[in-house]
Amino acid sequence: MEEIVTIELFGQTFTFKADSEVTKAREVADLLVREVTRVEDQQSNQSTSMSNLTILMLAALNIANEHMELKRNHSKLLHDVTNRTTNLIHTLDNSVQ
Repeated sequence: MEEIVTIELFGQTFTFKADSEVTKAREVADLLVREVTRVEDQQSNQSTSMSNLTILMLAALNIANEHMELKRNHSKLLHDVTNRTTNLIHTLDNSVQ
């Protein structure tokens, strides 16, 4: 089901079609807007100015970095749970025998 999502960046309105649920698409769009705003705020404290493209690229890199950190943490958690589960099963097996 396609839904139309509209966001505003740099004083311009952008509209796109989203194939996923509109709530998720809005969440993703809102994340981008928040990250762009955060980068803009950081940039406003510096003496040099950045182009909108540079701000978008930095926001995208920040989001990608956060995503990769979450994936690493998730992988580490799964590994830890697997090890603990294996140890628990081994302990239970030894207790039953």
